[in-house]
Amino acid sequence: MTEADTPRQATRTAIVEAAARLLRDGGPAAMTTRGVAEAAGVQAPTIYRQFGDKDGLLEAVAEHVMATFVAAKVDAAAAEAAADADPLEDLRRSWARQVDFGLANPAVFRLLGDPERVVDSPAARTGREVLAARVHRLAVVGRLAVPERQAVDLIQAAGVGVIQQLLATPVEDRDPTLAGEMFEAVLGRILGAAPPPAGAGPAAAAVHLRAVVSELDALSEPERRLLAEWLDRVLARPGPSSDGLGA
Repeated sequence: MTEADTPRQATRTAIVEAAARLLRDGGPAAMTTRGVAEAAGVQAPTIYRQFGDKDGLLEAVAEHVMATFVAAKVDAAAAEAAADADPLEDLRRSWARQVDFGLANPAVFRLLGDPERVVDSPAARTGREVLAARVHRLAVVGRLAVPERQAVDLIQAAGVGVIQQLLATPVEDRDPTLAGEMFEAVLGRILGAAPPPAGAGPAAAAVHLRAVVSELDALSEPERRLLAEWLDRVLARPGPSSDGLGA
């Protein structure tokens, strides 16, 4: 960024942050051009020069708020992965944070709930990437019973749906257990029957897959034999423990 660009960017940031506060505290109706200009310490024409119109400002604000939230998710996911935390509990906490964010920021949630807006949102794409990384950690430890992309789609669709339902319900009538029940329903669809033994690592997945190779109808018989051979080689390789499975 050049020195000439810096004041313009600073002004843009001040406007977006002021508008975000007004949107959070009073909803879209509170985010008037005059109110934003006064809160940001600029003249109203500056807003139009920066964003074109109010809709352009709304999109910028939604992206800013979402990006701030997603950045925190990225940091949390990195910390959880580094600490080798339980991936299922990580996903559970992430779900709760996402629901809380949607309920605390209804205007932003509704804006980014528009498919035409969300498809162009870098923050929304990053958020999905964080979710995909959490789901991948479940797959690595042998917990998933469905393909990773399907699991991500199910979690994301369920999350959007439950937030929409709660926002459509008066606060005093909301079911406080709805989000948790929905999450458990999704888990029932995407998880296997039981987790592998602690410390089993990739061997646990290999053991399970070897046991069901003959049932993999999507593969031809030669392909099933080849897969079985590969898995036998994986399981025959000695691991850190004396049982040869690395457990």
